[in-house]
Amino acid sequence: MTKIDAAMREYADWCSAIGIDTMEKLREVQQQGRAIELINLCEARQERKYAEIANQIYWRKDSARIVMMSGPSSSGKTSSSLRIAQQCRVLGLSPKVIELDNYFVDRSLTPRDEQGNYDFEALECMDIPFLNGQLQALLRGERVELPRYDFIGGHRVFEGKTLKLEKGDILFMEGIHALNPALTPGVVQDNIFKVYISALSALPGGEKVHNSTTDKRLLRRIVRDSRTRGKSPEDTILGWPSVRRGETLHIFPYEERADVIFNSSTLYDLPVLKRYAQPLLEAIPLSSEAHVKAKLLIEFLSLVQPLSDEEIAAIPPTSIMREFIGGQMLI
Repeated sequence: MTKIDAAMREYADWCSAIGIDTMEKLREVQQQGRAIELINLCEARQERKYAEIANQIYWRKDSARIVMMSGPSSSGKTSSSLRIAQQCRVLGLSPKVIELDNYFVDRSLTPRDEQGNYDFEALECMDIPFLNGQLQALLRGERVELPRYDFIGGHRVFEGKTLKLEKGDILFMEGIHALNPALTPGVVQDNIFKVYISALSALPGGEKVHNSTTDKRLLRRIVRDSRTRGKSPEDTILGWPSVRRGETLHIFPYEERADVIFNSSTLYDLPVLKRYAQPLLEAIPLSSEAHVKAKLLIEFLSLVQPLSDEEIAAIPPTSIMREFIGGQMLI
């Protein structure tokens, strides 16, 4: 059994244990007025998982001082990494964040795809020698000056921000290539603790299986893009194949290298996503190239009962779902 299969099995067993293993049973819970109770239960489970991961990081703190996190689009990586970092602080560790986006090569060296466009997801976009040099220096206890990448100018700049790993400090890094050993050839892999984050499943089992991980992530992205980036659901849908291509090339091949897998699914995420996504999908005109996919997503949500305003208000500010619907407050 793969690590991904094991994580999905564990989630399915938990759903069965609490008696909500089909969409029909989820609807029953909602119709009984127990949605807020379910939200609190799901959030408690997530927090427990964050704590378990932090414990594993703590146990390996002397050898693995770098935590690398990766996962496909809209898995909740930002929320999850921050919550895991918070749980590490509870254990007396001090997470220090290095943003991999600041280690791009100069724009003139950026590879291009088949269409001649910049391929910002290619591993060759990363300045691997420079990144590894800084990581090696940090692990030796040296102080380094961290770069900031100027995305407008297409080059890195230095602004006097430095970092040195003190006792109890742990480096946190998150990105699409984070689990690829080719990103860190200059670092002993045992010095890296790897976390894979994904919304691995919705509801398993029952007569009507509702477990399209990909469609759920797309719904999350539609809601977030519309809210934070001013991007239409049509554009998000049309751009999704490119996103999926990048995941297939750069993320999925390395998922089994993770030391731990975090499943960011919750039992209530589809009910909350329906509330926000369905109006956006219904507004896509019949003439649009995205209409067919929008119709399929609406059908995907047809068994789902949306949450009420009161129930949505009960979602805590630390929840993964707040990353998509708004109202997030993590630190």
